[in-house]
Amino acid sequence: MADTMGIRGYDYLELYVGSARMVAFWWASAMGLDIVGYKGPETGSKDRMSFYLTKNDLKIVVTSTIKAGACEVSAFVSEHGDGVKRWSMEVDDVARTFERATRHGGIPVRPPEEFRDDNGIFREAAIKLYDDTELVFVNRDDYHGIHRPGFDQPLQKIHLDRHDTGIRNIDHIVGNVRVNEMNYWSSYFEKALEFETFVDFGPGDIATNYSALLSKVVRSSDSKIRNPINEPYKGLKRSQIEEYIDEYNGSGVQHIAIATEDIISSITALRANGVEFLSVPDTYFEDQKAKGFRITENWDDLQRLGILVDNEGDGYLLQLFTKPIGDRPTLFLEIIQRQGGSQGFGHGNFQALFEAIERDQMLRGSL
Repeated sequence: MADTMGIRGYDYLELYVGSARMVAFWWASAMGLDIVGYKGPETGSKDRMSFYLTKNDLKIVVTSTIKAGACEVSAFVSEHGDGVKRWSMEVDDVARTFERATRHGGIPVRPPEEFRDDNGIFREAAIKLYDDTELVFVNRDDYHGIHRPGFDQPLQKIHLDRHDTGIRNIDHIVGNVRVNEMNYWSSYFEKALEFETFVDFGPGDIATNYSALLSKVVRSSDSKIRNPINEPYKGLKRSQIEEYIDEYNGSGVQHIAIATEDIISSITALRANGVEFLSVPDTYFEDQKAKGFRITENWDDLQRLGILVDNEGDGYLLQLFTKPIGDRPTLFLEIIQRQGGSQGFGHGNFQALFEAIERDQMLRGSL
């Protein structure tokens, strides 16, 4: 596909949370990001506090309200718990991308704006995504400060005894939506952003003995942005997608997939830092080894760390999923490594993954 939207790739992602200070510390100590920016009362922000964290090309903002009811952060967290409020794409021209998107059905949230300080000009606009989520267009070509105007150096330097996780950037972002919403949102991406649907899992493609789901994956030109969209499908019991929608109180971002170039080192470090992951039985690895996959990694290392493997023609991917990172069983993370041009999402692992999620659901009494 020719790129007429000027999309360069993922930029930052912002979470609204109950306590930005505590959540930022978790991202720093457990995930290995550095706190490089701060916005709060000391910088002129009287209603909210934000921390800006980075690791290689990964950019995360965590924001909380300072006074209950003082801003929309409070309402979001009350309704959804800690979750993704917005994710952004870096684009060549914010005004041009916004105009094209809204002309073709994108629902405007914030028109193009320029934010200025001594470090230059930061440009941004936003359109609506799932329920209370926003998709943001960003350009920082003329901005050379910390994240955006309003942010300054962190007030406190935190020295952490942590292991280097080696995580690099966002690989994809997954949305969970209500029944009969998946086709709407995939069409929304196609029309407003000129994406294409390149994976479509229908009835029976993704199912366990208890639950099932439907899924489509949309992507931009050159696959710079790849986003799966899931919706529930009828099963014997409440699926993980239904649990998400019930606990989150609506449609939203289910998980963030973060890429690494060495998943064995990354998972080793993340586990040492205290990150909790879903587990699969040893029989999974016995079955995978029996398929004769050609991989360069050591199977014993993968089994010891619980890393899943999926073969994809000439390439393969390695992946592992965290348990929910907040109090509600909603948002979680995926660590992923792609080898040999892999473009998939671990279809061969769906059975093992969803059974692992169901075991956690059973522990919570929600299956």
